Amino acid sequence: MKRQTQHEDVLLHDAKRGDSDAVAKLFNRYRARLRRMIEIRIDERLAGRIDPSDVLQEAFIDVHNRIDELRTDDIPVFLWLRLKVGNRLIDLHRFHLGAEKRSARREISLFRGAMPLASSASLASKLLGRATSASNAAMRAEARVRVQEALNNMDEIDREVLVLRHFEDLTNAETATILDISQNAASNRHVRALKRLRVSLAAFPGLLVER
Repeated sequence: MKRQTQHEDVLLHDAKRGDSDAVAKLFNRYRARLRRMIEIRIDERLAGRIDPSDVLQEAFIDVHNRIDELRTDDIPVFLWLRLKVGNRLIDLHRFHLGAEKRSARREISLFRGAMPLASSASLASKLLGRATSASNAAMRAEARVRVQEALNNMDEIDREVLVLRHFEDLTNAETATILDISQNAASNRHVRALKRLRVSLAAFPGLLVER
């Protein structure tokens, strides 16, 4: 896994000394990636009620108040920020949806905490958004059913690998760190999950993007 840049080291040093501007710059370096994570993991029932920008703003306050917790020899800056944003999203899910969001089926234990799972419906919608062939309603409906079936039948970790690699744009090394598995295991799971999707979506080219 690549170490952060020298510029990032300086920002982190200044942030830990209480420089609020440095904290903001550090957070903003990854804002777009963090927003993608929120958009793929936010519960569909809350998508119209919670703005990802508001989640990021609340998470930034947490980051600002807890920047001293970050130890870069233990976890890269981006993954620590991602964890803080994920924790904030978990809290919002539980606040708005109550105890039902505490189900283990809706959260997955990741690096040092839990993260809302991306639903099969959400993933199917985003995959279909990339489609070049499923242009009419009937084809899109059939493709959606096949995608959701394939995703529902996948091992939970395999499905999570797809989310991390294809929607959050994480590297294989970052994915392995988050899931607390070896890089070889992460790579193997990625290949297996893609193969399974290809079988289900052979009639709908353009849905999968290699990474």
